[in-house]
Order: sequence, then structure tokens, then C-alpha cells
Amino acid sequence: MWNLNQLISGGDEEQQDNLLGDTEGLCSLSPLQRIYGFAACLLAGLVLMFLSLIVFAKPIKFALLFTFGNMLAVGSTAFLIGPEQQMRMMLDPVRIFATAIYIGCVVLALICALWIHSKILTLIAIICEICALVWYSLSYIPFARRVVSDMTIRLFDTEI
Repeated sequence: MWNLNQLISGGDEEQQDNLLGDTEGLCSLSPLQRIYGFAACLLAGLVLMFLSLIVFAKPIKFALLFTFGNMLAVGSTAFLIGPEQQMRMMLDPVRIFATAIYIGCVVLALICALWIHSKILTLIAIICEICALVWYSLSYIPFARRVVSDMTIRLFDTEI
């Protein structure tokens, strides 16, 4: 429920500081509403990603649908843990580089699709975005990136 009436009416200073500093006070959702918001965002993201496969032959439309679906799916967790906590986790020293590369690839894919209109560059940017998303997702699983790195070195080791 929005507590703007208390903010406008000029309650005591301590209450205003708490209201502005606490995101729960501005918009508090019940746990069930949070789950519904998460499910709706995740489902919308997955639907957009699925629809992007239908227009795979048109890389620009594919990039737009896939990228927006991807962002909705990643952003859906903000309903569960809150946007502030999600930003804190994304900017955690363990995954700051993975987050920056993922966001950079998302921006690059949108630039290639919307401004450059290059199908080849858009497909390359989408492939980079998928790889960045996988690497970003692995940062939430303990030791997963290390295991994948070790496997990659073992599989592609060219020493004879």
C-alpha cells in the first residue's frame, strides 16, 4: 500500500527518514503478490523469448523479442528479493564483471538491431548476450564458473 499520504501530510521527521530510506515502506507487497509478480514477469519473459524463436529468420525482430524477454526474466527476481537487494547482488564484487558484460551485451544487441540494422552484427551480439547471461547466471552457483572454466580448458587444451 502506498504511504504517500503520510509523506505529504508531514509526519514526524524520523518517520519521513524511515519512509524514504526503506523501500518496503513505499510499496509493500504481500508475499503472495510478490510471487504473482515474479511469475508474471518470468512468464512474460519466457513467452517473449519463445516468440523470438518463431521470428529467428529475421534477426532484428529476434534480437528485440529475445532481449526484452531476457531482461524481463532476469528482472523478475526483483519481485522476490526486492530491487534494492537485486542491485546489491548484481554489483557484488563476485559478479560485477559478469553483470557489466551482460548489460553491455544487451545494449550492444539493441544498438545493432535498432540503429545499425545489421543482421550479422545483431546475431553476433545475441550470441554474446546468451554467453554473458550464462556466465552471469553461473555466478549465483558456488564454484560453477570455476568448474566451467576448468572443463573448457580440458576440452579445448591443444597441448599434445
